[in-house]
Amino acid sequence: MAGEWAEMTLGEVVTLKRGYDLPAQDRQPGPHPVVSSSGITGHHMEAKVKGPGVVTGRYGTLGEVHYIVEDFWPLNTTLYVEDFKGNDPRFISYLLQGLDFQAYSDKSSVPGLNRNHLHAEPVRVPLDIEEQYAIANVLGSIDDKIDLNQRTNKALEAMARAIFQAWFIDFEPVKAKAAGAASFRGVPQDVFDQLPDQLTEGELGPIPAGWRVETLSGLVELLGGGTPKRKVPQYWGGNIPWFSVRDAPAEGAMWVIDTEEHITQLGVDNSSAKVIRAGTTIISARGTVGRLALTAVPMAINQSCYGVQGADGVGDFFVYFSLHYAVAELQQRTHGSVFDTITRKTFDVLNRVRPQQQALDAFEDAVLPCLQLARNNLFENRTLALMRDALLPQLISGKIRVPGTEGGGP
Repeated sequence: MAGEWAEMTLGEVVTLKRGYDLPAQDRQPGPHPVVSSSGITGHHMEAKVKGPGVVTGRYGTLGEVHYIVEDFWPLNTTLYVEDFKGNDPRFISYLLQGLDFQAYSDKSSVPGLNRNHLHAEPVRVPLDIEEQYAIANVLGSIDDKIDLNQRTNKALEAMARAIFQAWFIDFEPVKAKAAGAASFRGVPQDVFDQLPDQLTEGELGPIPAGWRVETLSGLVELLGGGTPKRKVPQYWGGNIPWFSVRDAPAEGAMWVIDTEEHITQLGVDNSSAKVIRAGTTIISARGTVGRLALTAVPMAINQSCYGVQGADGVGDFFVYFSLHYAVAELQQRTHGSVFDTITRKTFDVLNRVRPQQQALDAFEDAVLPCLQLARNNLFENRTLALMRDALLPQLISGKIRVPGTEGGGP
C-alpha cells in the first residue's frame, strides 16, 4: 500500500544464508567477485549467487554491508541474502546497514553472527516497492558519487605514476630528443630544450648525460615520530591527526586526509611526536613495512613511521613516487617476501637518479592538477559519507520521507 510502513521481523523481509567455501588454491581467474566479510577480495571463474546481491560478515569484519551488482561468490565467512522476498535489493542493503550487528555477535573468543538471531530482529519497512526504490536512490546516488570519486582517484594516481616512470625511470623525453624529436608531449618546450640529448652508462645503467646517481638519503630528509603517553588523557582526543600504519590508504589512494586517532598540542609538546607539514610522504618502517601515504593536512606520526620530505629542491611528488620504486626494489631484494624493517641506513643503500632541477620542477607542475583533484575528491567523499550516514537512519526508519512517497504517512 502506498505510504504504508509495517513492523516485521527481518526474517519476514529477507532470508539470510551462509556463504560457500573457496580455498585460495581452488580459485581460478575469472570475472566474478569473491566477497569476504570485508568486501570484494578477488575474482573467480564461477559465481554462486546471481546479482544484485547483499553480503555482510558472519565472522571477521562485522557490521559492514556490501551491495554487489554482478553475479558473485560469497565466502563462508559471510551471510548473503538468499531471498529478497520481493523487496528492493539496494534498499535491503541500507536496511541492514541500520542494524546493530554487534548486538547479535556470539559472546565468545571468536565473535560471529547467528543468522537465526538476526532473522528475529524487528524492522520497519515501507510496503510500497516504489518507496523502497526512492529511498535506495537517494542513498545510492551518494554512494555512487563516492565510488566514482574513488575510481577517478585511482586513474589520476596511475596517470601521475605513468608520467614519473616515463620521465625518470624510462627517460623517454631524453630518448626522444636523442632520436631527433623537437618536443615531447607533456614536457614544457623550454624544459625539453634543456634536456640532454644522449644517455651515458652509469652504475644504474644508461642514464641521461649530466644527471647523476645519488643515494636516496641524499635526496630526502627523514623525520621521526612518537607516541604521547597513553596514561595522560590530556594528550589524546585533540585536533591533530596522529598517523599509524592502519591509517595508510589503499593502493591507488595516495592521500591521507584524516586518521583514526588524534592528539593534542600538549601531547606533541611532551613526546617525540612532531607535526609534519602537508605534502610529506609517510612510509611505515616496522610492522606492515613499506606502506605509503601523502599527507593532505598537517599531522603527527608514530615511531613506526618516517616522514620523508625532499631536500635541496626535490619536490613532494617526486619523493612520493621515488619511494614507490624504492619499496618495490626492497621487495625484489628479498625475493618478494616481506622485509621486516626500514631504518635510516636503508636510505643510504638505495640509489636514485637525480634529474636536473628544471625537470624536477616541471614534473611537480605536470602532476599537480591531477593530484590536487584527487585530494579534493577525498575531502568531498568525507562530506558525502557524513551526509549519507546522517540520512540513512532517518530514511530507513521513515522519519524522513522522500518527496512524493508520503502517502498516508508512516
